[in-house]
Amino acid sequence: MQLSGIFMGLGEPAFTQLLRGISIGKLKTFQFYDRMKARLHLPKLSSETIRKAAPRLWTRLSGDDEDFATDLAQAILISHLDMIKAVLDEIGIPNQDGFFDKDIDGSKYFTEGWQQKVYDKFKDAYQKEVLLFYINHLDWELAKSEQVFQGQA
Repeated sequence: MQLSGIFMGLGEPAFTQLLRGISIGKLKTFQFYDRMKARLHLPKLSSETIRKAAPRLWTRLSGDDEDFATDLAQAILISHLDMIKAVLDEIGIPNQDGFFDKDIDGSKYFTEGWQQKVYDKFKDAYQKEVLLFYINHLDWELAKSEQVFQGQA
């Protein structure tokens, strides 16, 4: 599965919520603001312009633009590093404030049903769409999953 498949699997309403969670301040902190402004084809990058561009951005994602999907995922994830650190700590993956070694063997950390356990633990603490996106992103990145986890209430 490609990264754009996670966005597609979660659906357009979840995608819209993910966009609303992008922090302009975090983009600036991580020097990602100008890159995202260019990648989103927006003359001004703000919460409002991102929200208004959501239908057009969804169309771009549905065209399997993986470079775009990667940049968008990074913008979403750096906006939620507190959640990422909490999830990684819960799973036991060694990390530095939410960042881990890209060569790590994730298979030893992913026990049967780990996605649902993480979802159950954090669903009340963090936005559902962001949590589901991160669980799927982590599963895709480290376990090379081909399925999109939707979570069960």
